[in-house]
Amino acid sequence: MKIRPFGVEQWMNEWETRCEYNLAETCVESLTMQQLLAMTGKTREVLDEMLNIKMTYGHITGSERLRQLISEQYSQQSAENILITHGAIGANALIYETLVEPGDTVISVLPTYQQHYSIPASYGADVKILPLREENGFLPDVIELKSLIDDKTKLIAINNPNNPTGALIDEALLREIVEVARSAGAWLLCDEVYRGTDQHGDGYTAAMADLYEKGISTASMSKAYSLAGLRLGWIAGPVALLKDVEIHRDYNTVSVGVLDDYFATLALENRDKILARNQKMLRDNLMTLDTWVNNEPLVSYVKPRAGTTALLKYDLPVSSREFCVRLLERYGVMFTPGEALDMEGYLRIGFANNSEVMKQGLALVSRFIRELSEENR
Repeated sequence: MKIRPFGVEQWMNEWETRCEYNLAETCVESLTMQQLLAMTGKTREVLDEMLNIKMTYGHITGSERLRQLISEQYSQQSAENILITHGAIGANALIYETLVEPGDTVISVLPTYQQHYSIPASYGADVKILPLREENGFLPDVIELKSLIDDKTKLIAINNPNNPTGALIDEALLREIVEVARSAGAWLLCDEVYRGTDQHGDGYTAAMADLYEKGISTASMSKAYSLAGLRLGWIAGPVALLKDVEIHRDYNTVSVGVLDDYFATLALENRDKILARNQKMLRDNLMTLDTWVNNEPLVSYVKPRAGTTALLKYDLPVSSREFCVRLLERYGVMFTPGEALDMEGYLRIGFANNSEVMKQGLALVSRFIRELSEENR
Protein backbone atom coordinates (compact mmCIF):
# COMPACT_ATOMS: atom_id res chain seq x y z
CA MET A 1 0.00 0.00 0.00
CA LYS A 2 1.35 3.40 -0.99
CA ILE A 3 0.19 6.59 0.70
CA ARG A 4 1.03 10.27 0.36
CA PRO A 5 3.33 11.81 2.97
CA PHE A 6 1.27 13.49 5.70
CA GLY A 7 1.99 17.17 5.00
CA VAL A 8 1.19 18.67 8.39
CA GLU A 9 2.89 15.96 10.40
CA GLN A 10 6.02 16.13 8.24
CA TRP A 11 6.14 19.90 8.77
CA MET A 12 5.66 19.62 12.54
CA ASN A 13 8.31 16.92 12.81
CA GLU A 14 10.77 19.12 10.93
CA TRP A 15 10.30 22.36 12.85
CA GLU A 16 8.39 22.22 16.13
CA THR A 17 11.44 21.49 18.30
CA ARG A 18 13.44 24.24 16.58
CA CYS A 19 11.15 27.25 16.99
CA GLU A 20 11.01 29.86 19.73
CA TYR A 21 7.41 31.00 19.25
CA ASN A 22 5.18 28.05 18.37
CA LEU A 23 2.07 29.47 16.70
CA ALA A 24 1.44 26.18 14.90
CA GLU A 25 0.31 24.19 17.95
CA THR A 26 -3.27 22.90 17.70
CA CYS A 27 -3.83 21.59 21.24
CA VAL A 28 -5.08 23.94 23.93
CA GLU A 29 -2.06 24.56 26.15
CA SER A 30 -1.20 21.18 27.63
CA LEU A 31 -1.89 20.45 31.27
CA THR A 32 0.85 19.18 33.56
CA MET A 33 0.04 16.12 35.62
CA GLN A 34 0.31 18.34 38.69
CA GLN A 35 -2.38 20.67 37.30
CA LEU A 36 -4.64 17.75 36.48
CA LEU A 37 -4.29 16.24 39.93
CA ALA A 38 -4.90 19.62 41.56
CA MET A 39 -8.22 19.82 39.69
CA THR A 40 -9.34 16.59 41.33
CA GLY A 41 -8.84 18.08 44.80
CA LYS A 42 -7.43 14.77 46.04
CA THR A 43 -3.85 14.54 44.82
CA ARG A 44 -2.66 12.23 47.59
CA GLU A 45 -5.51 9.76 47.13
CA VAL A 46 -5.02 9.70 43.36
CA LEU A 47 -1.31 9.02 43.70
CA ASP A 48 -1.93 6.24 46.19
CA GLU A 49 -4.50 4.67 43.87
CA MET A 50 -2.20 5.03 40.84
CA LEU A 51 0.69 3.32 42.62
CA ASN A 52 -1.47 0.25 43.12
CA ILE A 53 -2.46 -0.08 39.46
CA LYS A 54 -1.10 -3.27 37.93
CA MET A 55 0.58 -2.62 34.60
CA THR A 56 -1.52 -5.11 32.65
CA TYR A 57 -3.26 -4.52 29.32
CA GLY A 58 -6.27 -3.34 31.28
CA HIS A 59 -9.71 -3.29 29.69
CA ILE A 60 -9.21 -4.18 26.04
CA THR A 61 -11.88 -1.85 24.62
CA GLY A 62 -11.59 0.73 27.41
CA SER A 63 -12.78 0.65 31.00
CA GLU A 64 -16.50 0.83 31.68
CA ARG A 65 -15.91 3.89 33.87
CA LEU A 66 -14.16 5.77 31.04
CA ARG A 67 -16.61 4.78 28.32
CA GLN A 68 -19.52 5.86 30.50
CA LEU A 69 -17.96 9.29 31.08
CA ILE A 70 -17.33 9.72 27.36
CA SER A 71 -20.91 8.72 26.52
CA GLU A 72 -22.17 11.57 28.72
CA GLN A 73 -20.88 14.06 26.13
CA TYR A 74 -23.58 12.77 23.77
CA SER A 75 -27.35 12.84 23.97
CA GLN A 76 -28.11 9.43 22.42
CA GLN A 77 -25.08 7.28 23.29
CA SER A 78 -24.33 4.84 26.11
CA ALA A 79 -21.08 3.18 27.16
CA GLU A 80 -21.65 0.36 24.65
CA ASN A 81 -21.60 2.94 21.83
CA ILE A 82 -18.04 3.99 22.73
CA LEU A 83 -14.81 2.26 21.66
CA ILE A 84 -11.46 3.53 23.01
CA THR A 85 -8.67 4.07 20.47
CA HIS A 86 -5.11 5.31 20.19
CA GLY A 87 -6.05 8.98 19.81
CA ALA A 88 -8.53 10.37 17.29
CA ILE A 89 -5.95 9.57 14.63
CA GLY A 90 -6.36 5.90 15.52
CA ALA A 91 -10.14 6.23 15.58
CA ASN A 92 -10.27 7.69 12.08
CA ALA A 93 -7.80 5.16 10.70
CA LEU A 94 -9.83 2.25 12.11
CA ILE A 95 -13.04 3.55 10.53
CA TYR A 96 -11.44 3.69 7.09
CA GLU A 97 -9.79 0.31 7.55
CA THR A 98 -13.13 -1.22 8.51
CA LEU A 99 -15.45 0.40 5.97
CA VAL A 100 -13.55 1.35 2.83
CA GLU A 101 -12.76 -1.07 0.00
CA PRO A 102 -11.28 -0.60 -3.48
CA GLY A 103 -13.80 0.96 -5.84
CA ASP A 104 -15.85 2.67 -3.11
CA THR A 105 -16.54 6.36 -3.41
CA VAL A 106 -15.50 8.45 -0.42
CA ILE A 107 -16.31 12.15 -0.23
CA SER A 108 -14.12 14.36 1.95
CA VAL A 109 -14.15 18.06 2.61
CA LEU A 110 -10.99 20.11 1.98
CA PRO A 111 -9.30 21.62 3.92
CA THR A 112 -9.38 19.04 6.67
CA TYR A 113 -7.06 16.62 8.42
CA GLN A 114 -5.26 14.77 5.63
CA GLN A 115 -6.24 11.34 6.96
CA HIS A 116 -9.72 11.84 5.58
CA TYR A 117 -8.70 11.78 1.95
CA SER A 118 -5.24 10.19 1.83
CA ILE A 119 -6.13 6.99 3.74
CA PRO A 120 -9.19 6.03 1.65
CA ALA A 121 -7.27 6.87 -1.54
CA SER A 122 -4.51 4.49 -0.41
CA TYR A 123 -7.12 1.71 -0.11
CA GLY A 124 -8.17 2.19 -3.72
CA ALA A 125 -11.26 4.30 -3.09
CA ASP A 126 -12.37 6.98 -5.53
CA VAL A 127 -11.98 10.05 -3.30
CA LYS A 128 -14.06 13.06 -4.31
CA ILE A 129 -13.23 16.40 -2.73
CA LEU A 130 -15.89 18.81 -1.51
CA PRO A 131 -14.06 22.16 -1.35
CA LEU A 132 -14.77 24.48 1.56
CA ARG A 133 -14.69 28.00 0.18
CA GLU A 134 -13.87 31.24 1.91
CA GLU A 135 -16.89 32.98 0.37
CA ASN A 136 -19.12 30.38 2.12
CA GLY A 137 -17.40 30.84 5.47
CA PHE A 138 -15.62 27.51 4.82
CA LEU A 139 -18.91 25.65 5.32
CA PRO A 140 -19.99 22.70 3.12
CA ASP A 141 -22.27 23.47 0.18
CA VAL A 142 -25.04 20.89 0.38
CA ILE A 143 -25.99 21.23 -3.29
CA GLU A 144 -22.39 20.61 -4.30
CA LEU A 145 -22.25 17.64 -1.93
CA LYS A 146 -25.32 16.13 -3.61
CA SER A 147 -23.61 16.48 -6.99
CA LEU A 148 -20.74 14.27 -5.79
CA ILE A 149 -22.96 11.37 -4.70
CA ASP A 150 -22.94 8.29 -6.90
CA ASP A 151 -24.13 4.70 -6.58
CA LYS A 152 -20.83 3.64 -4.99
CA THR A 153 -20.73 6.28 -2.26
CA LYS A 154 -19.72 4.43 0.92
CA LEU A 155 -18.71 7.25 3.26
CA ILE A 156 -18.77 11.04 3.62
CA ALA A 157 -16.15 12.61 5.89
CA ILE A 158 -16.51 16.02 7.50
CA ASN A 159 -14.67 17.75 10.32
CA ASN A 160 -16.57 19.84 12.88
CA PRO A 161 -15.27 22.18 14.20
CA ASN A 162 -13.03 22.38 11.17
CA ASN A 163 -9.27 22.18 11.22
CA PRO A 164 -7.73 24.47 9.96
CA THR A 165 -10.42 27.12 9.41
CA GLY A 166 -12.30 27.12 12.72
CA ALA A 167 -15.60 26.97 10.80
CA LEU A 168 -18.51 25.48 12.73
CA ILE A 169 -21.37 23.55 11.14
CA ASP A 170 -24.51 24.18 13.18
CA GLU A 171 -27.11 21.50 13.86
CA ALA A 172 -29.44 22.64 11.08
CA LEU A 173 -26.73 22.29 8.42
CA LEU A 174 -25.54 19.01 9.94
CA ARG A 175 -29.06 17.64 9.52
CA GLU A 176 -29.08 18.69 5.86
CA ILE A 177 -25.81 16.81 5.35
CA VAL A 178 -27.32 13.80 7.13
CA GLU A 179 -30.20 13.76 4.64
CA VAL A 180 -27.75 13.68 1.74
CA ALA A 181 -25.89 10.75 3.34
CA ARG A 182 -29.12 8.94 4.14
CA SER A 183 -30.31 9.27 0.54
CA ALA A 184 -27.15 7.44 -0.55
CA GLY A 185 -27.15 4.92 2.32
CA ALA A 186 -23.68 6.21 3.15
CA TRP A 187 -21.83 6.32 6.43
CA LEU A 188 -21.16 9.83 7.73
CA LEU A 189 -17.92 10.25 9.68
CA CYS A 190 -17.51 13.49 11.61
CA ASP A 191 -14.09 14.15 13.10
CA GLU A 192 -15.08 16.05 16.25
CA VAL A 193 -11.68 16.25 17.92
CA TYR A 194 -12.22 20.02 18.51
CA ARG A 195 -15.72 19.60 19.93
CA GLY A 196 -16.02 21.58 23.18
CA THR A 197 -14.14 24.63 21.85
CA ASP A 198 -16.97 26.73 20.42
CA GLN A 199 -16.53 30.43 21.04
CA HIS A 200 -20.02 30.79 22.53
CA GLY A 201 -22.28 28.93 24.93
CA ASP A 202 -21.13 25.69 26.55
CA GLY A 203 -18.63 25.06 23.77
CA TYR A 204 -20.51 22.15 22.21
CA THR A 205 -22.47 21.73 19.02
CA ALA A 206 -24.46 18.63 18.05
CA ALA A 207 -22.56 15.37 17.54
CA MET A 208 -22.98 13.30 14.38
CA ALA A 209 -23.42 10.05 16.29
CA ASP A 210 -26.56 11.56 17.86
CA LEU A 211 -28.08 12.72 14.57
CA TYR A 212 -27.92 9.76 12.19
CA GLU A 213 -28.29 6.00 12.38
CA LYS A 214 -25.09 5.66 10.30
CA GLY A 215 -23.37 8.59 11.96
CA ILE A 216 -19.90 8.21 13.47
CA SER A 217 -18.20 10.68 15.82
CA THR A 218 -14.48 10.52 16.60
CA ALA A 219 -12.66 12.58 19.23
CA SER A 220 -9.85 12.47 21.77
CA MET A 221 -8.32 13.92 24.91
CA SER A 222 -5.77 15.92 22.91
CA LYS A 223 -7.32 19.21 21.81
CA ALA A 224 -10.20 20.41 24.00
CA TYR A 225 -8.88 18.55 27.06
CA SER A 226 -5.17 19.53 26.77
CA LEU A 227 -3.94 15.96 27.29
CA ALA A 228 -2.37 14.93 23.98
CA GLY A 229 0.28 13.01 25.92
CA LEU A 230 -2.29 10.42 26.92
CA ARG A 231 -2.75 9.34 23.27
CA LEU A 232 -6.34 8.39 23.98
CA GLY A 233 -9.32 8.82 21.69
CA TRP A 234 -12.61 7.14 20.87
CA ILE A 235 -15.27 6.27 18.34
CA ALA A 236 -18.93 6.92 19.13
CA GLY A 237 -21.35 5.10 16.88
CA PRO A 238 -23.65 2.11 16.32
CA VAL A 239 -22.80 -0.99 18.34
CA ALA A 240 -22.73 -3.24 15.27
CA LEU A 241 -20.18 -0.97 13.60
CA LEU A 242 -17.99 -0.94 16.70
CA LYS A 243 -17.99 -4.75 16.74
CA ASP A 244 -16.69 -4.73 13.17
CA VAL A 245 -14.07 -2.12 14.10
CA GLU A 246 -12.93 -4.30 17.01
CA ILE A 247 -11.92 -7.03 14.57
CA HIS A 248 -9.43 -4.64 12.94
CA ARG A 249 -8.47 -3.01 16.23
CA ASP A 250 -7.34 -6.35 17.63
CA TYR A 251 -4.59 -6.41 15.00
CA ASN A 252 -3.10 -2.97 15.68
CA THR A 253 -4.07 -1.73 19.13
CA VAL A 254 -5.02 -4.48 21.61
CA SER A 255 -5.58 -1.79 24.28
CA VAL A 256 -4.51 1.70 25.17
CA GLY A 257 -2.22 2.11 28.17
CA VAL A 258 -3.83 1.40 31.51
CA LEU A 259 -2.49 4.72 32.86
CA ASP A 260 -3.86 6.56 29.83
CA ASP A 261 -7.28 5.14 30.61
CA TYR A 262 -6.95 6.04 34.28
CA PHE A 263 -5.89 9.66 33.76
CA ALA A 264 -8.42 10.25 30.99
CA THR A 265 -11.08 9.10 33.44
CA LEU A 266 -9.84 11.57 36.06
CA ALA A 267 -9.86 14.36 33.49
CA LEU A 268 -13.41 13.66 32.35
CA GLU A 269 -14.60 13.51 35.94
CA ASN A 270 -13.30 17.09 36.13
CA ARG A 271 -14.35 18.05 32.62
CA ASP A 272 -16.07 21.28 33.65
CA LYS A 273 -12.87 22.65 35.20
CA ILE A 274 -10.74 21.80 32.19
CA LEU A 275 -13.22 23.21 29.69
CA ALA A 276 -13.69 26.42 31.70
CA ARG A 277 -9.92 26.96 31.67
CA ASN A 278 -9.58 26.15 28.01
CA GLN A 279 -12.59 28.05 26.71
CA LYS A 280 -11.42 31.21 28.49
CA MET A 281 -7.95 30.82 26.97
CA LEU A 282 -9.38 30.29 23.48
CA ARG A 283 -11.80 33.19 23.68
CA ASP A 284 -9.23 35.62 25.07
CA ASN A 285 -6.61 34.58 22.51
CA LEU A 286 -9.01 34.85 19.59
CA MET A 287 -9.70 38.46 20.57
CA THR A 288 -5.96 39.09 20.43
CA LEU A 289 -5.67 37.40 17.04
CA ASP A 290 -8.69 39.25 15.67
CA THR A 291 -7.21 42.62 16.65
CA TRP A 292 -3.92 41.68 14.99
CA VAL A 293 -5.57 40.56 11.73
CA ASN A 294 -7.66 43.72 11.57
CA ASN A 295 -4.49 45.78 11.82
CA GLU A 296 -2.55 43.87 9.15
CA PRO A 297 -3.63 45.09 5.69
CA LEU A 298 -1.92 42.17 3.92
CA VAL A 299 -3.61 39.50 6.08
CA SER A 300 -7.27 38.48 6.18
CA TYR A 301 -9.32 35.57 7.48
CA VAL A 302 -12.74 34.15 8.16
CA LYS A 303 -12.93 34.56 11.92
CA PRO A 304 -13.15 31.14 13.60
CA ARG A 305 -16.34 30.20 15.43
CA ALA A 306 -14.72 27.25 17.17
CA GLY A 307 -11.56 25.18 17.28
CA THR A 308 -7.99 26.20 18.04
CA THR A 309 -6.79 27.29 14.60
CA ALA A 310 -7.42 29.89 11.93
CA LEU A 311 -6.55 30.00 8.26
CA LEU A 312 -4.84 33.27 7.36
CA LYS A 313 -4.83 34.56 3.79
CA TYR A 314 -1.82 36.71 2.92
CA ASP A 315 -1.20 39.07 -0.01
CA LEU A 316 2.50 38.63 -0.73
CA PRO A 317 4.26 37.07 -3.77
CA VAL A 318 5.89 34.16 -1.90
CA SER A 319 4.80 30.58 -1.42
CA SER A 320 3.41 29.59 1.95
CA ARG A 321 6.39 27.32 2.60
CA GLU A 322 8.89 30.05 1.76
CA PHE A 323 6.99 32.45 4.02
CA CYS A 324 7.04 29.99 6.92
CA VAL A 325 10.64 28.85 6.54
CA ARG A 326 11.97 32.40 6.26
CA LEU A 327 9.86 33.49 9.25
CA LEU A 328 11.26 30.62 11.30
CA GLU A 329 14.84 31.28 10.29
CA ARG A 330 14.56 35.05 10.80
CA TYR A 331 12.47 35.29 13.99
CA GLY A 332 11.85 31.77 15.29
CA VAL A 333 8.06 32.04 14.81
CA MET A 334 6.29 28.91 13.59
CA PHE A 335 3.14 28.82 11.45
CA THR A 336 1.99 25.90 9.28
CA PRO A 337 2.18 26.59 5.53
CA GLY A 338 -1.00 26.16 3.53
CA GLU A 339 1.01 23.95 1.18
CA ALA A 340 1.02 21.25 3.89
CA LEU A 341 -2.78 21.43 3.98
CA ASP A 342 -3.30 21.47 0.19
CA MET A 343 -4.30 25.14 0.62
CA GLU A 344 -1.56 27.19 -0.99
CA GLY A 345 -1.83 30.93 -0.39
CA TYR A 346 -2.80 30.47 3.25
CA LEU A 347 -1.11 30.01 6.61
CA ARG A 348 -2.49 28.13 9.60
CA ILE A 349 -2.07 29.67 13.03
CA GLY A 350 -2.85 27.99 16.34
CA PHE A 351 -4.20 30.42 18.93
CA ALA A 352 -4.67 28.01 21.82
CA ASN A 353 -1.41 28.39 23.69
CA ASN A 354 0.35 30.84 25.97
CA SER A 355 -1.07 34.32 25.34
CA GLU A 356 2.22 36.15 25.87
CA VAL A 357 4.03 33.86 23.42
CA MET A 358 1.30 34.56 20.88
CA LYS A 359 1.47 38.33 21.34
CA GLN A 360 5.26 38.38 21.05
CA GLY A 361 5.17 36.05 18.05
CA LEU A 362 2.54 38.12 16.23
CA ALA A 363 4.58 41.29 16.75
CA LEU A 364 7.51 39.56 15.05
CA VAL A 365 5.27 38.36 12.22
CA SER A 366 4.21 41.98 11.63
CA ARG A 367 7.85 42.98 11.40
CA PHE A 368 8.52 40.14 8.97
CA ILE A 369 5.55 41.12 6.77
CA ARG A 370 6.85 44.70 6.57
CA GLU A 371 10.26 43.41 5.53
CA LEU A 372 8.75 41.17 2.83
CA SER A 373 6.66 44.07 1.57
CA GLU A 374 9.77 46.24 1.24
CA GLU A 375 11.57 43.48 -0.65
CA ASN A 376 8.77 43.16 -3.18
CA ARG A 377 8.09 46.80 -3.92
